[in-house]
Order: sequence, then structure tokens, then C-alpha cells
Amino acid sequence: MAAQRKFEKRAGVFYVPAGLPEVPDHPTEAREPVYNGIIIRLLKALLKAQGIRVTVFGAENIPLTGGALLAMNHTGYYDFIFGEVAAHLRGKRLVRFMAKKEIFDTPVAGPLMRAMKHVSVDRSSGAASREEAEAHLHDGQLVGIFPEATISRSFELKEFKNGAVRIAADANVPLIPMVTWGSQRIWTKDHPKRLGRTNTPVFIRVGEPVDTGGTPEEAIERLRDAMQDLLDLVREDYQRAYGPFPAGAYWLPAAVGGTAPTLIDAAGIDQQERAARAAKKEKKAAAKLDKRADAALGNARTFIDRVKEKFRR
Repeated sequence: MAAQRKFEKRAGVFYVPAGLPEVPDHPTEAREPVYNGIIIRLLKALLKAQGIRVTVFGAENIPLTGGALLAMNHTGYYDFIFGEVAAHLRGKRLVRFMAKKEIFDTPVAGPLMRAMKHVSVDRSSGAASREEAEAHLHDGQLVGIFPEATISRSFELKEFKNGAVRIAADANVPLIPMVTWGSQRIWTKDHPKRLGRTNTPVFIRVGEPVDTGGTPEEAIERLRDAMQDLLDLVREDYQRAYGPFPAGAYWLPAAVGGTAPTLIDAAGIDQQERAARAAKKEKKAAAKLDKRADAALGNARTFIDRVKEKFRR
């Protein structure tokens, strides 16, 4: 049981079960000046300042070299940080995340995302995103993907997209399941951020590679089953180590006494959010079109006025 195990501190911030072998730094990834030299150091300092205790199980399942696709659950905005940890413990390896294109379009985050070689996901051009991810994998890099695509408001596993198994199979690399638990207590949808020194514990568990053979539907089902097993296990360990937790906690699923919405209710909220976002986008596009039409009409009127003035002369 997690509460009875002995743990060792690694990389100055993280905890792993005692006896996890020390490994040498990756020959190239450990030396990347922006990602490892700046960003990872800042993120570790942030976690330390917040008192977040991160415990990692199964880090040995991350390969020391070569490409692999890490499939992760998604419960909070810090998942991009926690998704780095297991790889960092394996010789300071780096994870290139597949993230929505809008992040790359921002003036501050965009250049950093590109410097860290993350993968831009344009939902209108999924093939290009998959090709970019596969190129990273062929180059021997680690790529991180959230098969649920967006944060799960229920903190249960949502329906999976099949991109993860297709990318791993096409690139012929291991598909490694990984789950995080506790991230939703720090910063998630519909709830206030808790970015001070909260001393929040977080558990990460990495599983063995999942078979990507058969149809994409069969493979994605295997991946989901593997991640569900990991999630059940990590929740039990977390409960034993830090529980019992009060009934009605917002960060606990409804099935275990929390007040998070059920999967069905969360899906309804997601649908409403998508509809509102689409309506806002449509309204913005209509306003832009109206502005262009007004400008065109103004130019036409100016032209007509000039013609009239010419004939008056």
C-alpha cells in the first residue's frame, strides 16, 4: 500500500518508491537550453513553492531512449506540468505535448511552445497534427497526448478519441498509459484556482505499453481499460495515503461521494460550452463581415460621389 511504502526524493522535488534505479541524463534532451534549462527549472521551483508533493509510480516504464507516445488523463490545467515528471525522472527526458493551435497563436506562449517543440493541433486539419507528432516520434522523442481531448469535469475518463492509437501504431512506438490524480484540486474547470502554498499531494502512475494491434476501436478500448485500471489503483493509493476525505468534496467524482458532475451531466455541460463558444465565434465572424461590408459600402459611396462630382464639372 502507498501509505506503507518507503519513498525516495528525486530531482529535488519528486518522490518515487525506494529502489528506483538512477539513470544517466539523456544525451540531447537533457541539454535543451529552453525546455530543460529554463522551463523545467521554473516548473520545479513553482511546485516547490506551492508545497505540492508529487509521487510517481511506474516511472521505469518510460523508455530511456527512443520514441514513445504517452496517453494521459485530463482533470486539470496543471496536467501539462505533471505530464513531464515521469519523463524527467528518466534522464531528464522531455515530452512534446499535442496542444490546441490557439495556444501557439498567443504572443507570449506561442514562441515558447514552438521552442519546446510541442505539437500544434488544428482541429480543422487533424492529419497535419498527426504527421507532426509522428515526425517527433520517428526522431526518437516522447510525445504526450490527452485522448479525452479536453478536461473531464466529472474527473472520470471521458470518451476517447482514436488519435492516440493511430499515431502510435503508424509511428511503430510504444503507447504508454499514464494517469494523474490530485491535479484537479489545484486548478480545474468551474472552480477557483488554488495557486498558493496549498501543500496538495499529487499521485502519478505510469503503466506498461498497450498493444495497438487490431482495429483502432479495439486498440482504443484496450488503452481506456488500461488507464481505468491505473486510475482505480492510484485513487485507492491516494485515499489510503491521505484520506479519508470529507463527503461532498468538489474534486471527488460523484460515484465516490463527491459533488463533481456525473459523466452524463458533464457531457451536457461540455456540449453547452461548445455551443456557446461556436455562437460567440459566429457572432464575431458576423461582426467582422459587417465591418468589411460597411467599409466596402463606404468605398462605393465615395467612388459614386467622385463620379457625380466629375460629371457636374
